[in-house]
Amino acid sequence: MNCDDFVELVTAFLDGALDEPTEQRFLEHLSLCDGCDTYLEQFRRTIQAVGELPPESLSGTARQQLLDAFRGFHP
Repeated sequence: MNCDDFVELVTAFLDGALDEPTEQRFLEHLSLCDGCDTYLEQFRRTIQAVGELPPESLSGTARQQLLDAFRGFHP
């Protein structure tokens, strides 16, 4: 797994939605990559600070901007 794959899977990981082999690859990458470890911690802190935003509370434009920002992140 590379960092791009990791970033794409963070929300599924936090939701407990990864299948076992993918989760194992995710955790293996996490143990080897300080940048992704930092990214995951920042993601968790953001969730903790903001709380939960129901999908319907975001406009289509805001949703797309957030997705683009996270996809563009390279630890």
